[in-house]
Amino acid sequence: MQKILFSLLIVCFSLPVHALSNKGRMGVGMSNQFQNGDTAISIKIKKNDMFALGALFGMSLSDQNNTYAAGLKFYRIIFDEPNLDFYTSGLAALLESENAQHKGFQFDLTFGSEFNIPGLESIGISFEFGFSLNKFNDEFTVETAGYHFVSSGIHFYL
Repeated sequence: MQKILFSLLIVCFSLPVHALSNKGRMGVGMSNQFQNGDTAISIKIKKNDMFALGALFGMSLSDQNNTYAAGLKFYRIIFDEPNLDFYTSGLAALLESENAQHKGFQFDLTFGSEFNIPGLESIGISFEFGFSLNKFNDEFTVETAGYHFVSSGIHFYL
């Protein structure tokens, strides 16, 4: 599987590119960055060539335990190429487990990249790495973080 993904990335970056600016466009997609395990609906708006804002919301409802997570994300684009943005980002989120009476928070500081496949410029695929500081289930954790494109986010720009 990893060989297929690596080959796909090589093919994508070797094709001629015609950049499409996502400035002012809203991306809707998913992210799986929350420490409580909730998959989130993610919205990202690229305000200009330097900044983007995001919001994430996830929940899991069951008979055993209901969990919720909501966060805001700030992106600072540090390098822009056709079909590729390099950025640093900060995530601030609140985590809650209703039935287990646990509340917590998560702060992430990451570097990452969002790229578009030529011909599919409306789809943005991200990966990130950095640090996460979080508290959930009465456990405080500082850890390194690495989010591949499935957990970091995939956005469809409208």
